[in-house]
Order: sequence, then C-alpha cells, then structure tokens
Amino acid sequence: MTVSLDEVRAAAERIAGRVRRTPVIEVAPGLTFKLELLQHTGSFKPRGAFNRLLTAKESGELSGQGIVAASGGNAGLAAAYAARELGVPARIFVPETTPIAKLSKLRTLEADVVQVGSEYAEAYQAAVQARDDSGALLVHAYDQPEVVAGQGTVGLELLEQVDGFDTVLIAVGGGGLIAGIATAIGDNARVIGVEPVLAPTLHRALEAGRPVDGSVGGVAADSLGARRLGELAFAAVRQHGVRSLLVDDEPIIAARNELWHDHHLAVEHGAAAAYAALTSGAYRPAAGERVVVVICGANTDPATLS
Repeated sequence: MTVSLDEVRAAAERIAGRVRRTPVIEVAPGLTFKLELLQHTGSFKPRGAFNRLLTAKESGELSGQGIVAASGGNAGLAAAYAARELGVPARIFVPETTPIAKLSKLRTLEADVVQVGSEYAEAYQAAVQARDDSGALLVHAYDQPEVVAGQGTVGLELLEQVDGFDTVLIAVGGGGLIAGIATAIGDNARVIGVEPVLAPTLHRALEAGRPVDGSVGGVAADSLGARRLGELAFAAVRQHGVRSLLVDDEPIIAARNELWHDHHLAVEHGAAAAYAALTSGAYRPAAGERVVVVICGANTDPATLS
C-alpha cells in the first residue's frame, strides 16, 4: 500500500487553516532550512494528526470516545492538540523516558497522559489495547495513510516556497515525514533520510528488503526511537529511490549546538540529525547543489544547549 500525490493534495486542502504554513530561510548560498519547528506544538506532526482526525470526522469514525495515540512525545502533542481543537478527548500513551518538556506540554493540552514502558513500542501496544477496550480512534504516530498524507504537505509547501532545489535532507524515525515528502516531491528532487547510528530504522529496512525490528538508543531516541520503519514509509522510499545516511550521536549534538549558536534555533536532537549530515560530512553536496534541510522539531529543554 502506498499514499498517492492526490491524497497529499487532498490533505493540504483538508487541513488548511488548521496548521501553519511554516517559513523557509536561506542560511547560506545553496542551503535552505524548512522551519517545521515553528509548527503548532513544535513539530511537523499536527499536519498528519489533523488529517487523520478530520478524515475520520467526515466518515463518522470520530466519536465521543475521542482518540488514543502512542508517542515518544511529538506525535502525542500533535494528536492532543488536534483533538482539543476539534473538541474530543485524547488519551496519550508515552514511554517513561519521555522528556519532562514534552510531558509538561502534553498536560497543558488537556490530554490524559499515561506513561508505559521504556520505548515507543510498549506505549503503542498500550494504545492499541485502549482502542480495543474503548472504541476510541487510534491515531498512529507515522504509519497510517492519512498521517503520511498530512506530513506530505511539507513537501508541497517546499515546491511552492523554494525556487528550485536538488536535495532534501530529512530525519527519519518511523518514516511518516519522509514518506509524505518523497510522495509530494516525486521526481523534482532527491530525498535523503538521515538517521542516528543507534536508531537506523530506514537503513535496516533497505538492507533487509523489508521493515524489520531492531534496538533503538542514543540522544535522539525520544523522537527518532521507532523500532521499525512503517510499511507505508518503506513503500514510498522504494518507489522514490530514497537513500539513508547514518550519523553518530556526537555530530548530532554538535549540529544541535550549532543550530542554536549560529542560527538561534533551539531544536531537539532528532531535529538536528538532518543538519548533522552536512556538518559531519556524511553528506557532501556537489558544487552548485541546492540543499533543503527540514528542521522538524523544537520540543527540547533549552537549558541543555551549550
């Protein structure tokens, strides 16, 4: 199963007015940032969450039982925000390792927050059980067609905002963002996924020829800590020839600090991963190559920036 460009375009119409059209900035000749950290709740995730909920509302699936979701933090924030805006209750399952900054924001969004286990996978199983028990709508963090289509609206905006680009660098966890952007951009530019060495879901899937489970860890595990690439993401990356690059924790930490000191952008480690591909030399643009880096999340404790 794949998500189509028509589904991404339909999502853009459906969520218009619900999400922000985030800006782009040219930070150097040939280097542009797409500032999804300025989206509602501090990441790109509301795009997919709103598309999921609004599609369910149109079909009658969204009931008074509200929604359940599992998340390392950002997807839960997005689901809770969308649910609050649409006037339905939200129960969000998160790992016990979820950063305090994300937990605090979840509670301000009036969500019922449940901490379960040490990884996203355990929180997800609890969310599925809650869906089965209550009849609430399950909002997946990355592997539902409506979610992927919503995330793809980032790519549609890039095509309108940037006057020609060759490459897009995107951090990968479960793969919803890269699947959506690759679908939206198609043959207009190459799309490259950037992953921590300690959480290489896309890299493992490409090597194995299918999504496979694996261990996750490292500084970016709270946002890029899916054990397994989504099926929709795998279909999209195969269809569009997406590559995977791996970066160590040290370059991610350094890139995060550089984003703060040089560009005044306070980002979480996962959001710094794509930029780390450039700063570490894992990706070396050709002469004249025009590169876009998606800066995808801001939910971090600024006190940890050095």
